[in-house]
Amino acid sequence: MTEEGGPSTEQTGGVREYRMEELARLAGITVRTLRFYRERKLIPPPRREGRIAWYDDHHLARLRTISALLERGHTLNGIAELAEALENGRDVADLLGVGPPSEEEPVRLTPEELAARFAGQDTPENLAAALELGYVGTDGDEIVHISGRLLDVSSALVREGIPLAEVLAAGARVREHVDALADLFASMVLRHGPEEDLHRLRPLARSVVEAELSLALDRRLRKRE
Repeated sequence: MTEEGGPSTEQTGGVREYRMEELARLAGITVRTLRFYRERKLIPPPRREGRIAWYDDHHLARLRTISALLERGHTLNGIAELAEALENGRDVADLLGVGPPSEEEPVRLTPEELAARFAGQDTPENLAAALELGYVGTDGDEIVHISGRLLDVSSALVREGIPLAEVLAAGARVREHVDALADLFASMVLRHGPEEDLHRLRPLARSVVEAELSLALDRRLRKRE
């Protein structure tokens, strides 16, 4: 029982909900800390039922994320800015769209998993750049990266000592070039066949780009010898 009376948990529409005291206990924080996080808008508002505030598993996940980010050295101000960037970012439906199936596999991450991937360089500025590029979107408390391959390459470059901001800036420039290449390939194919051929022949376009990039890197390396 809580101070206001009534059960500390409730099942509503298949969703488990918690009173403030129970949520704080499960998250391993004090009620005072929970109130502070709520005032700072680090967690979404609870569902109100009269004078009673009900929290759910999304709130619990967010609180555990905050604790994990604090342990990794993030400040509360930084976490608040990250939360604001995510709140204002595109959701996953907008990110993935309703177009034809992609060869890229999206990856779901918690904010703390994203922080671990990029060695704490998941700043609000970098997150905003990734949102602008369409690399990431939000789905509740999760972050969805549109391409597992791009995620792996980006995090590998960061591990090699290249700042994430530079990786994202390079990604923006690459986007301009590959958009032009995609337009070139699509125009060529559509001059001689139906649109379905774009899906069937896209592996050929990818092979051309990969081979030409490899040859270009060969030329660049020979110049430095």
